[in-house]
Amino acid sequence: MIEKPKWNLTIFKINFGKITLKGYTKGEHVLRFEAIVHNTKALRVGRVLEKFPQITARLARMVDRFTSMLDCVDTSYLPDGILEDLPAPSMLGATRIGGIDTNKPRIRAALSAVTVLAPAPDGFTVGEFAQKARDLTGQSENEYTIRQAAYDLRKLRGKDLIHKPARTRRYHVATEAARTIAGIAALRDQVIAPILAGIRGARPGRPPKTKTRIDRDYDTLRTGMLTLFTDLGITAA
Repeated sequence: MIEKPKWNLTIFKINFGKITLKGYTKGEHVLRFEAIVHNTKALRVGRVLEKFPQITARLARMVDRFTSMLDCVDTSYLPDGILEDLPAPSMLGATRIGGIDTNKPRIRAALSAVTVLAPAPDGFTVGEFAQKARDLTGQSENEYTIRQAAYDLRKLRGKDLIHKPARTRRYHVATEAARTIAGIAALRDQVIAPILAGIRGARPGRPPKTKTRIDRDYDTLRTGMLTLFTDLGITAA
């Protein structure tokens, strides 16, 4: 959830039950991050006054994870060979699991849901993952079932993009895995798709009054890609 109350202030907020993680920015400046617990029972460390140091330490760790996940989304990473490895089947224990095809909307929704749930202080369940995926796609429970969600999570576990500690029902996202998931999404949605669309639909027109640095990057890439397509004999028409 993003709120912009006044004074050029932006509040970025994520709710996890009785816990809220918030970040405050003003213009290009980050003001602060904080964790709020609406009921200390949710922390499971005790509620008496003597437990106050454990409560504050737990909240501090939540803020640290929150900022780490935001950094992963802001600065993503793609390991060598990831594009070839993702579609290939993998093994989860003794079970053979299908690969990950990022061209399928269901897989893209699953990756987006994992990204949203990555800052969760105690990880997330398959039910929470399924509900978040439905929220992102607008699907019903019949269109995206718990069984399908569990299978998608197994696929992600097979690629080490998420992990589930033994004897728990909660899934967690490691820092490097979060960077990889963000990089996969950025490559497809913010690099390949807009570049190809720009090449196919490139027509002279009135340029915008102002251009950001990223706008200029896209223009340079489109020009270079048109030349590369011509040299490779690929038509963009």
